[in-house]
Amino acid sequence: MRIFILSSGKYGSRVVNNLAEHGMASNIVGMEEYPEDTPLFIDDFSEYIPQSLPAADLILAVGLSGDINMIVPEVAQKTGSKSVIIPIYGPEQMPPGLQQEIIDSAPDVRIVFPKPFCSLEPVGDAPIDEFASRFGKPVLFIKSDKFIKKVEVLRGAPCGSTNYIAKGLWSTPESDAEIQATQKLHNFPCNASTDTDPAVGDTSMHLASYQIKEAVKRGLGFAVKTAVVDHSICNTEECQKECMESCPQVLIGLNTITLNNEKKAMVDPATCGYCEICIKECPLNAIKIETGRFELD
Repeated sequence: MRIFILSSGKYGSRVVNNLAEHGMASNIVGMEEYPEDTPLFIDDFSEYIPQSLPAADLILAVGLSGDINMIVPEVAQKTGSKSVIIPIYGPEQMPPGLQQEIIDSAPDVRIVFPKPFCSLEPVGDAPIDEFASRFGKPVLFIKSDKFIKKVEVLRGAPCGSTNYIAKGLWSTPESDAEIQATQKLHNFPCNASTDTDPAVGDTSMHLASYQIKEAVKRGLGFAVKTAVVDHSICNTEECQKECMESCPQVLIGLNTITLNNEKKAMVDPATCGYCEICIKECPLNAIKIETGRFELD
């Protein structure tokens, strides 16, 4: 697979370096870097389009903020690529209107906007799926017996944080691993924004922490903390399903909160980040945070 990269800033550099260090250097057929002070609003972005472009299968745009992202469809067309990944790490970087404008300008190109990059999973597009098989939503193999004995990264976050976190989990008590993983993410540090994204009601930083928490939970086979719905109180005929409508994980495409056959809300312990937003939004007070051992399917 041939990858052409459009990059800007420390975030872009970190992703590029991590891809190169973990086996994709030979896949990168070219790269164009843009300064961090590139204007957010650009009337004529044609001058920013690279003059010499190689054939590519996948365009990766990392760290670009604002209107400069509008060059992506043109770059895809000139390279012959039908697949594009534009990760979103903050609300100002990629407003919903700009995202839709990019999609509309390239109707024959598959463009995905993982929010954040470490939420990327296969989408049914060959180049994107090949990339997502190696980088995206973290997947860990964990061997433990009350304490973490071994951690292997099966799929890492594109920024490289997963490898850093995995090393820091060795000898950690199983019950502390979820929180330790989050703390390690902040120490990396994660480049995701700490500004609340109005589209999801949470920060990209928090969304990133939910993804690594999930990887730890699935690696262990259980969660130690989650939101739990009291089905004796839950009645979706008396509410507007506020829990589902407000859950950040649901809003980025996960099935963190679903309805069972009896129309009662169900929270998936694996993907629940216990942000408590659903608790605040539930008009019936039917949800609370519980700790324990929640076995995963």
